[in-house]
Amino acid sequence: MELRKNYFADVRKDDLHEIGQPRPRSDSPGHVTGKTAYFADRNFPGMLHLKMVRSPHHHARIRSIDTSEAEKHPGVVRVLTAKDVPHNVYTILILIQIGPEDETVLADGKVRWKGEAVVAVLAETERAAQEAAAKVKVDYEVLPAVFDMEEALKPGAPLVNEYHGQNYYLYDSGECRKVRFGDVEAGFAGADHVLEQSYQSSPIEHAPTETTGCVVAPEGNDRFTCYTNTQAMFFTLDNASIILQMPGSKLHFVGGTVGGGFGGKVDVIVEPIAILGAKLTGRPVSFVYSREEEMQISSPRAAEQVVIKDGVMKDGRIVARKVTGYTDAGAYSRHSPYGAQKGAGHYPGPYTIPNVWIDTYCVYTNRTPSSAMRGFGVTIGDFALEVQMDKLARLIGMDPLEFRFINAYRDGDMKAHRQPTEGAALIECMQEASRAANWPVAEKYMAMSSYRKGA
Repeated sequence: MELRKNYFADVRKDDLHEIGQPRPRSDSPGHVTGKTAYFADRNFPGMLHLKMVRSPHHHARIRSIDTSEAEKHPGVVRVLTAKDVPHNVYTILILIQIGPEDETVLADGKVRWKGEAVVAVLAETERAAQEAAAKVKVDYEVLPAVFDMEEALKPGAPLVNEYHGQNYYLYDSGECRKVRFGDVEAGFAGADHVLEQSYQSSPIEHAPTETTGCVVAPEGNDRFTCYTNTQAMFFTLDNASIILQMPGSKLHFVGGTVGGGFGGKVDVIVEPIAILGAKLTGRPVSFVYSREEEMQISSPRAAEQVVIKDGVMKDGRIVARKVTGYTDAGAYSRHSPYGAQKGAGHYPGPYTIPNVWIDTYCVYTNRTPSSAMRGFGVTIGDFALEVQMDKLARLIGMDPLEFRFINAYRDGDMKAHRQPTEGAALIECMQEASRAANWPVAEKYMAMSSYRKGA
């Protein structure tokens, strides 16, 4: 890697000891020597194994649950249902005042997606837990389901989640997160060209090498240590405290080593029920997803739909942008309302556009709940925006990189969400990209600067 110090020399500090200096990762020696301890490396005497009974239906009412045969199965120690969970309705983001609580730890009265947890079985061996789980009898009344976001938003669509009352998340700005800047219709009216295009993506599974899981050990005095591969240690601890109605001081979480996460291990899913199992049995509990569960049950990157309408002038200036974005949350919120909100702030892209209108919807369907993954709420939007930029450049017969130089935001420009641009460096990044790729652009673009004074 080459460090170009000619950029921003007047503000660069070259006497820093850590920032900008090569440093080995502190955990690298353990990884390459096989000494790193993962949560599943813990094995305690008398440890129980937890397996879930999961819904075979996307949407159904639970008429009855019969666990009698499972309880009699050899090796079974305890069977848990919704009535055993102290606070059975939660949402991960309630910790930052984003509600309402809309997800059950164990299904209560209804299931809203295929694979939803209904009954937890704790047994002496993994095989005994699996065999007993197969003996649990759940009587379902199958209900109409909806899997398409546009269908979910239509009047009369099956209601996915009663905790919301409608098939979209209700922001303080209404049925969607809104951004308004300038007069977008006037911008379109004055544009030389208007281009509207639609883009969409499918859910994407993280597929980590290590599946989701935890091991919980009672420590006496109603204290529990939870060895976990969560990526969100304090979110997980605090949510477990709420769900179990236990003070956080009684819970000791040990983590920090994740065998692949990419955002997929920020949901609070396995820890509360495993701790509850340890609390009710007084024994250590292991709850680890099988590979099948990881692929079907763990939350993927959300499916998204993005509709972009741009007004552009013949000289390359984008004068208006209208974006409608849809994020498929699946049956429950998890982190999706936040992801859709990030999209609203990001959809103008790294470009200065005087007239912007953005609506982003977080939609509920009877699909696996989605959540975080590598820049969620932004990554798919970036793909759509940059494909749109190429199409706009072709529309007016301009080089796509030069087109971006014309519209790139620079320090001092006001963004559509009314935050001034600071430390952009986008112009300089594109200049270096053009050199590295041998992509020739006009000299006037190579002379530009992200500083207004250097433009």
